[in-house]
Amino acid sequence: MTRTRPFRALVVDDERLSRQRLEDLLAQADGWQLCGTADDGDAAIRAIGELKPDLVFLDVQMPGKTGLDVVREVGLEHMPATIFVTAYDQYALKAFDAAAIDYLVKPFDDERFAEALRRAGRLIELEQVGRATEQLRSLLSSSRRSYLERIAVEMRGQVRVVAAADIDYISASGPYAELHVGEKTFVIRERMQTLEEQLDPSKFMRIHRSAIVRLDRIDTMLREPGGDYAVKLKGGARLSVSRNRVEPLERWMGLGR
Repeated sequence: MTRTRPFRALVVDDERLSRQRLEDLLAQADGWQLCGTADDGDAAIRAIGELKPDLVFLDVQMPGKTGLDVVREVGLEHMPATIFVTAYDQYALKAFDAAAIDYLVKPFDDERFAEALRRAGRLIELEQVGRATEQLRSLLSSSRRSYLERIAVEMRGQVRVVAAADIDYISASGPYAELHVGEKTFVIRERMQTLEEQLDPSKFMRIHRSAIVRLDRIDTMLREPGGDYAVKLKGGARLSVSRNRVEPLERWMGLGR
């Protein structure tokens, strides 16, 4: 059966020049058309749901949600054929190769792009995306997201590294975040949401819009007048807990409501 319409591709990459290169190559490819672009994980999730592309070029390393996070949130059963775009070294790429999921390593040449596109086209035409989805499921189940283990802090022209394991809690201060380590406080220019996403959720929890706490530093949970809650840390600090975070925190502490 002859295909009557071109394949539709979505390009997802947080780097403008990388997106532009993929757009230019797609414009030259017979039987393909660009249906949209996205510059972060959240926009990618929306675009995949709204545009229903046949293929997505998906950057692996993006701030906030990574490419693999996008796949998890969209759901394997709803993902189109996927070509990962990555700067991973060859050792890390073995996982992608073993799962038979195609990838492009930055910087890639025109021939490598054309090869990946041909493979994707055959996959879609033969209606074997479901098989690739199962291979992607194996990749996701075997992959472990890496979380921040250290944070670089600039102080008086010098850079100091703060280990995540040493942080008691983090508080918001306008466009800055304050890392509280014992009696010391280090200031970095970073959003709380970004830190929340990059820290290991088994060790850190955002208990308030302006506070992230290392869970093993919590000493007691307190109920304050008016039904508000707070936690007292082992070092003595007292932090407010938003009402929508009380239940997750109680579950972690093994408390029933």
